[in-house]
Amino acid sequence: MKLNRRDLAKGAMLAAGLLGAGSQANAYTKSTKRQAGPTPDAEGGFWKNPKGNEYIAMVAYPGMTALDLYAPHYYFATMRGARVHIVAATKEPLLCDRNCTIIPDATYADVPANPDLIFVPGGGVPTVDAMENDALIDFLADRGKGARFVGSICTGALILGAAGLLQGKRATAHWKVRDACLPAMGATPVNQRIVHDGNVVTGAGVTSGVDFGIYMTNIFRGPDYARTLQLISEYQPEPLYNSGTPEAAPAGIAKFVTGLLPGYNERAAKIGNRKKA
Repeated sequence: MKLNRRDLAKGAMLAAGLLGAGSQANAYTKSTKRQAGPTPDAEGGFWKNPKGNEYIAMVAYPGMTALDLYAPHYYFATMRGARVHIVAATKEPLLCDRNCTIIPDATYADVPANPDLIFVPGGGVPTVDAMENDALIDFLADRGKGARFVGSICTGALILGAAGLLQGKRATAHWKVRDACLPAMGATPVNQRIVHDGNVVTGAGVTSGVDFGIYMTNIFRGPDYARTLQLISEYQPEPLYNSGTPEAAPAGIAKFVTGLLPGYNERAAKIGNRKKA
């Protein structure tokens, strides 16, 4: 196929735009079911509004799971014009739970009163410790009041719950804590990858961070841009094993993983009940 100068120029503009482009916030689609192919106006919709200015605060704390944060961070940082910040008590490097170090670029005081999204990742025991971190919980409770959306992945929902942000909401979290702990936060647990209730968007275990990133991209920039980023990231999972849920995994493996971190759920639920009271 022979390309003329206009085609080549358009291709160059598209390549540049896809490194961080999008449209202004559009109405979101409530269904999380797989969407069909591109709409007739997909290209036009993508080019009409290539830039936004969302403020996204992604909270970091010692011992958190890095992938919980970095999976959605990839999509947010690819939205052209979005202001994406990794936020912590200080800007000192933080060691995550898989020996991965991240460096925050903003502190709690830097986050405006009305961010477009406050996001919290999960982790192991350090996540329950974070539930009792008064500075973090006070920050989330305060900024959560004015945030357009608050969200989490995995056990990060427990921290949202400790801040009082899940009261009366449907929510999800890692399967190990979802049904055992979310009711103590005043939430109704739902067994889904992504659950959206009001201004609260929660994701299940670690890998659902990719789904979360695409879902929120759809909310902020529309379905055509979300599809575009899905294609750029080649997100079309074909897992080696059907072992990603307790129901699907071999019984022995499910029993072993269920038994990990004894006392975790009890401690988290106790904190949630105390905060709720």
